[in-house]
Amino acid sequence: MKVCIVGASGKLGQYMVQHALDRSYEVVGVCRERSVSKLDAFKEHITIMPGATNDRAVIKQAVAGCDGVLTVLVPWGVHQYSSGTAQAVLDYANPNARLIFSCGWHITYDGQDVYPPSLKREETIARWVSRLTHIIDIDDQVEACRRIFASNTRWTIVRGSDLEEGEGQGLPVWSRHVGDPILASNITRRVDYALFMVEALKNDALIQEAPAIAGCRTPAALAHAVAN
Repeated sequence: MKVCIVGASGKLGQYMVQHALDRSYEVVGVCRERSVSKLDAFKEHITIMPGATNDRAVIKQAVAGCDGVLTVLVPWGVHQYSSGTAQAVLDYANPNARLIFSCGWHITYDGQDVYPPSLKREETIARWVSRLTHIIDIDDQVEACRRIFASNTRWTIVRGSDLEEGEGQGLPVWSRHVGDPILASNITRRVDYALFMVEALKNDALIQEAPAIAGCRTPAALAHAVAN
C-alpha cells in the first residue's frame, strides 16, 4: 500500500509515519519546508514533499498513485488552511483511495453529539482567541469537515478526544456520538490516535463514518467492556 500523510512532521503525523512503516507501506509525507528537519529520523525511508498542506500543486503531486491519504486538519490561521487542505485532497486523490482525516470532538456529523460543559468552554475560548490573534480558525475546520461529509469519496473523519503522550495502549474504542458512555473518560494516547488513523485505511466499516474515539484502557472503556 502506498499512503500519503499530510501534516507528517507534527506529533500525530510522525506517529502515523511510524505505524505506516511498521506495516511496510510506502509513505509520502507532506509538511512545511521549515518542518522538514522534524522528519530526519525517517528521511531514508519515506518521500518528503515540502510545502504548505493547502498548496494544491503540492497535494496533487503528493497523492498521485496513493491508495490512502491520511490528513491532519489543523485549524491554523485565517487563510482557509483546513478547508483548502481538505479540498485539495478531495479533488486530487485517486477516486478509490481511502481518505482519513483527523479533527477534534467539536466537529459533529449528524448534530446528535452531547458535549460536556468543559468542551463547550474550550471551544468558546478557542473562537475568542481566533478572533483576537488570527492564529487559529475553528470555523474553517468546521467548513473543511462539511466539505468532506458532502463528498462521495471513501472518507473517514476520526474525531479525537483530549490527547496525552505515553506508550501505546492499543486501538482506541469509538462511538458515533460524543456523549456516549464509552467515551466518558475523554483521553487518548496520541500514538494510539495515530494507530486508529492508520488502521482505518483497511476498515471499510468506517467508510463515510465520523468515529469519536477514546483510549481503550480508560476507566469508561474498561467499564463498558465489563458491562458487555
